[in-house]
Amino acid sequence: MEAAIHECMAFNSCNPTGCNSFIIIVTMRKRILLISLLVTTIAIIIYSLVSTQLYYNIALEDRAHSLEVYVNMFDEGAYPLDDEGAKAFSDELNGARVTFMDGEGNVLGESEAENIETDHSDREEVREAIGSDSGEGFAVRASDTLSQEMMYYCRAVEVDGTVYLVRVAEFLQSQWSMYVRLLPSLAAYFIIDILGCLVFTFIATYFIMHPVEELTREAAAGGTVKTRYHELSTLADILNERNRNIEWKMSEVEEEKKLVERAQNSKNEFIANITHEMNTPLTSIKGYAELLSSGMLNEEQTKLAVKTISSQTERLTNLIACIINYNEIDDDTLPPYDVDLSKLAREMLAVVKPEADKSGIALIDEIDDNVIVQSRHELMTQLLGNLIRNAIRYNKKGGTVTVELNYKRLVVSDTGIGIAPENMDKVFSRFFTVDKSHSGKNGGFGLGLAVCRKICHRSGWRISVQSELGKGSTFTVDFGLR
Repeated sequence: MEAAIHECMAFNSCNPTGCNSFIIIVTMRKRILLISLLVTTIAIIIYSLVSTQLYYNIALEDRAHSLEVYVNMFDEGAYPLDDEGAKAFSDELNGARVTFMDGEGNVLGESEAENIETDHSDREEVREAIGSDSGEGFAVRASDTLSQEMMYYCRAVEVDGTVYLVRVAEFLQSQWSMYVRLLPSLAAYFIIDILGCLVFTFIATYFIMHPVEELTREAAAGGTVKTRYHELSTLADILNERNRNIEWKMSEVEEEKKLVERAQNSKNEFIANITHEMNTPLTSIKGYAELLSSGMLNEEQTKLAVKTISSQTERLTNLIACIINYNEIDDDTLPPYDVDLSKLAREMLAVVKPEADKSGIALIDEIDDNVIVQSRHELMTQLLGNLIRNAIRYNKKGGTVTVELNYKRLVVSDTGIGIAPENMDKVFSRFFTVDKSHSGKNGGFGLGLAVCRKICHRSGWRISVQSELGKGSTFTVDFGLR
């Protein structure tokens, strides 16, 4: 059997379901066989013991009746009360042991033994016959004289006006000896039992395991498991639930794999973007520094070079500060508190108004009073500043920027250049700008909206955007507070 299992495992390495089913069936057959053998063996042993006891009891009753019949055959005229008479009566009774005693239990004649004790008054059956009204006594015991198991029947009889005792006994097979004689038959029963259990095991495993095997094959195929057997409906439900859990786990693994790939791509893109953003000012600084060191520039060109180096240095410093600020949001562990967002929004509009006035952009205030959120002052300043400044920076001359705020949401709308449909899923990515050059005429690094998304995610809010190219954009932050 073990060799067959190994062969199946080697042959079905490409089909583990079939091999597993085979192993399950073999194991189930072993268990059913062992259990059925154990149960039937115990049943046979118990049955044999009970049967032996019943047969022994019936044998006792039959033997007692026979002994009564033997005593009824006693004829005081035909058998003298001595050894010769006892032997003659014993021959008449087919060899049954006969003992004649007087009314006190003293032996007058004995058919079997010589030199026996003359006083039998202490024998159980003799005491019972002497002391009972019926004058009869039964006993099953080992003979003190012959040292064998015997059944005794003793009766008081009257001969010529004198009471005598006639005792008849026969050898009795013990209960254990009866059981020993039954052993050959039991052995035959055990052989039949083993064969029957084997047949039962194969039939049971076929009718029980075949439908189960079908269920496991269907489950392994990944489909919905169905069964026509009501008893297996619970198992089918369990297998279906297992398949659903496996599918869910696999989808989780796939999702995690995508997230890892996305994170790796994001990391690579982040490094590439940082390199690009830093390379532009560094190249300008290096180039003008080399020109200054060569001494070939006149006074006006020197001033221009110094001014360029200063502006590019400031740009590089701002880029590093933005990157540090972006990363610090994740590491920030300070607790939130109540922030008056209405007050901050109006203050931010006042701050950016000069910048908006330069382009003739109108700022529209639709801010409700006393909108309180759980956050921190500096985070909300960054959120409002990035959204409103972007709305001004990427607007058209003479356009509008509308800031709407209530306890449900913050909405910043503009009438600017809008976002192309193919770029909508990149709006909140790091270093993404509408200007593909990254340095663009508007001077953004593409980290502002990524910072906004981080702040919203930290607070449990949802930020989204709607935009139409050439008509403007609307950024919405849903607080979900009530």
